[in-house]
Amino acid sequence: MMTSTGTTFPATMVDLSYLNFSSNQACFYQLSPEDLMAYALENGEGVPTADGALAVDTGAFHGRSPKDRFIVQDELTRDHVWWGDINIPLSEASFDRILTKMVAYLGERPFFLRDAYAGSEPGSRLSLQVLTETAYQQLFAYNLFIRPAAPIEAFPEWTVIAAPGFKADPKIDGTRQENFSIINFSRKMILIGGTGYTGEIKKAVFSVLNFLLPQQGTLPMHCAANTGKNGDTAIFFGLSGTGKTTLSADAERRLIGDDEHGWAIKGIFNFEGGCYAKTINLSPQKEPQIYSAIKAGALLENTCFYDGTRLVDYDNGSKTENTRVSYPIHFIPNAVIPSLGGAPKNIFFLTCDAFGLLPPVAKLDMDQALYYFLSGYTAKVAGTEQGVAEPQATFSACFGQAFLPLHPQTYAALLKERLAAQQPNIWLVNTGWTGGAYGTGRRISLNYTRAIIKAALNGELNHPAYEVLPVFNLAIPQRCPGVPNELLNPVKSWADQATYWAKAAELKQLFTQNYERLFNNA
Repeated sequence: MMTSTGTTFPATMVDLSYLNFSSNQACFYQLSPEDLMAYALENGEGVPTADGALAVDTGAFHGRSPKDRFIVQDELTRDHVWWGDINIPLSEASFDRILTKMVAYLGERPFFLRDAYAGSEPGSRLSLQVLTETAYQQLFAYNLFIRPAAPIEAFPEWTVIAAPGFKADPKIDGTRQENFSIINFSRKMILIGGTGYTGEIKKAVFSVLNFLLPQQGTLPMHCAANTGKNGDTAIFFGLSGTGKTTLSADAERRLIGDDEHGWAIKGIFNFEGGCYAKTINLSPQKEPQIYSAIKAGALLENTCFYDGTRLVDYDNGSKTENTRVSYPIHFIPNAVIPSLGGAPKNIFFLTCDAFGLLPPVAKLDMDQALYYFLSGYTAKVAGTEQGVAEPQATFSACFGQAFLPLHPQTYAALLKERLAAQQPNIWLVNTGWTGGAYGTGRRISLNYTRAIIKAALNGELNHPAYEVLPVFNLAIPQRCPGVPNELLNPVKSWADQATYWAKAAELKQLFTQNYERLFNNA
């Protein structure tokens, strides 16, 4: 039996009657980070680091499992969800069967529970009750969701149940394998089992918001955001590994959020109350704010230690390249709380082009912005995934296709409305390679990328000295403070320009094919 200096509530102290839990079952409700860490250590869920954070291994899964994400198909979703290999249907009967078995499983053991919000804009927020089997998952929920300043008056709208020890029976339950993430919009419930990777919790809630908010006229976005001293908001779209968290954590600007936001008519708002940053190759020189946020209360996932110590080796990716840390947003000293901002004046589409073909920065017009938004291009590089031996183009519509219950056109239409009304500057920024593909060229220096972002924000790229890059038809500046002129045009950085043009034509064809597939699947 677990013991703690924290308060233990029986399940009758919170309304869990709809789940039929035992009246004398131990429910650890709304515990502090300190108590959650104590429980995690006592239960052998993790170990403390030299900096005071909790380090855990998430088991067999070190990332999300997109092929095991389901949406219950019923009257509410049948004619609205964009069904396919992103949104996989599950029957109501299968959901009910799994829920019944999960309740029975959790009824035999203590569990952790908290109330929270998703959405820092009061008129668009979602109230949540998050129930977890483990203390470390509950610490993640504390870090990532918005912590209520006072008890939530009404019973929370949505329930999240996460039990890594519970495994489905694919032959009976209708799942692909033993792990699963299931969203039921009619029952307002999320079930996650068979996996200890906390990102499944975060992204399931994000998917719910991606279904609900467009109905209110709000654009949900997979982006980071920050604001300057004059209140000028910037947002950074991008897939994992393109630099959203790193580039938005800027000591000269205030952080609104690092990953998920909504854009309503009056401005933007963070969905979350914390950050979930990649830590592979993290250093205090390159990412000082993130590095200093790893302290007591932070949760590290799947990192390694230097031998014989509790010092984290951030360069060690032997478990996974997807090492992570979560922490509350107030661990960033200059965070905006509550996490609200005005309409963006600058929008950055981040891509890690491992082929070295796209320029470090290009200015986009409205049509190009919608095209690149719907394309959501980046590239995987060799060594980061099993079976990837050379760069592979990846397209993820709206820079978050895996989390879109609706067709991407829905989100693009909302973006078009916002762009037409606000007229922001829109930039395509390549944080990947130049002078050749991965293995031949070189990674664009983070210092150069930061200089580009700073110049764009300061208006130093609002000059007439632009040239058009053929094939992609991109307008690229001929000068940028802090960046060598020869770096700005990718053609000039290649030793063999004929090879550049041939490879550029190949990548352009991949864009075209992806765009056609997207709309053939409307």
